[in-house]
Amino acid sequence: MGNLLCCVQVDQSTVAMKEGFGKFEQVLQPGCHCMPWFLGKRIAGELSLRVQQLDVKCETKTKDNVFVNVVASIQYRALVDKANDAFYKLSNTRGQIQAYVFDVIRAYVPKLDLDDTFEQKNEIAKAVEEELEKAMSTYGYEIVQTLIVDIEPDEHVKRAMNEINA
Repeated sequence: MGNLLCCVQVDQSTVAMKEGFGKFEQVLQPGCHCMPWFLGKRIAGELSLRVQQLDVKCETKTKDNVFVNVVASIQYRALVDKANDAFYKLSNTRGQIQAYVFDVIRAYVPKLDLDDTFEQKNEIAKAVEEELEKAMSTYGYEIVQTLIVDIEPDEHVKRAMNEINA
């Protein structure tokens, strides 16, 4: 609302971080709140509690030396009881998640042949989700779902495989 009236509105499915003279004071739930700016109170920012999705495309090599692009879809959200951790501890959530996904996929896929990579999509997704859950819970985030949505070999490999099958 207005700064003159010392009222702020926090929208549904979000929380706001209230600070007093630059120090965290409390997490404000959705609704209207009194914010006496002349006493050093302010909103540092808002945090969405909605489920967000990040698609990560990672190129890696299989055990039989075939380069593949693995696309993982990560669904995550900030936890309301750890909202201050989610807001203050991590500045680039999407970048952090992407780094962990790259790390796990590039460690897991090179142990598999190309055919096994397609067959073990669920195991790859499970490994990514377990690692992300451990890492991101420290920052106040929950991993809702992890899916491997696509495994795409290099175009030359696809063409060669089709020729063999033909």
